Formats: sequence, structure tokens, C-alpha cells
Amino acid sequence: MRTHFNHLVVAALLTFAYAASAQETRPAAPAAPTRPALTQEELEAKFKATMTKATMSGRWCGIKEGKLTPEKEDKYTIVSVNKLGGEAWIIHSRIQYGEKDFTVPIPVQVKWAGDTPVITVDGMAMPGGKTAYSARVLVYDRTYAGTWSGGGHLGLMNGIITNEKE
Repeated sequence: MRTHFNHLVVAALLTFAYAASAQETRPAAPAAPTRPALTQEELEAKFKATMTKATMSGRWCGIKEGKLTPEKEDKYTIVSVNKLGGEAWIIHSRIQYGEKDFTVPIPVQVKWAGDTPVITVDGMAMPGGKTAYSARVLVYDRTYAGTWSGGGHLGLMNGIITNEKE
């Protein structure tokens, strides 16, 4: 019985040694091509270009009693964005409601998660309303995704960003 156990140990050690040597002789996988890191100014210019004359179209859903509500379509028209300084930006958003059509400047903060801008709103009151809204919306590769809360409601949003052609 002891000999059988010794054979198992030797077989296991040989298998381990073979596997280790096989890995050493395999060629290394080619490294993924890396893009040079953009400067902060280049990142901000890219964000501004993405969000100028842009339409954000996608879906949103609420969160009620810990569950997602059915999705609804969503669309936002952004005329332009301007950096004020630091993290402070103004998003000029087109509002179409009934027969009204106007552009509203919305103050936001843009924070950066590496190379990804995150539009941040904290406790912003809407004109004529008492409700304060908060949101975090990240923008990446012509897509957006985020979360929002206000007026006793909260939810999620996501979609694509397209730009008006000149």
C-alpha cells in the first residue's frame, strides 16, 4: 500500500514539473497595444466634442421597493458644454415640452475616473420645483450610463450619444 502511495506522489510531482516547464517554454502572449495616455486638456476636449450638438438617446427605469421598473425610452438634446473652471461645467440642454422649445444652462461638475468623465449633480433644484435632483452619469466611447435620484424616486439610465452633422 505504501508503494502505491509513493507512486501517486511521484506521478503528481512529475505532472507538476512538466506543467511548469511547458509554461516556461510557451511563447508569451503578445501584449495588447497601448494607446498613449491623453493629457487632461485632451480628455476635456474629447468630452466637449462628444457632448456638443449631441443627442443622448436610450432608456431609463425606476427602482421601486428594491426592484427595477419597466424601461422607458429617454432622449436628451445637448446644444453645447463649456468648462467654467476646475470641475465646474455648464451643459446647455434643449428642453422640448408641449409647444415650448428652449435651451437651459445646467450647472454640473465633471469628475474624472481615469480617462472617463462622470457628470455629477448634487441636490439641484429644477426651476419652479421644490424637488432636488442628484445624478452620476458616466460618458464612455459614445455611450452613457448612470443613476439619479430626486423627489422620492431613483433610477438608472443608459444609452448612446450621437452628434448632429455639420
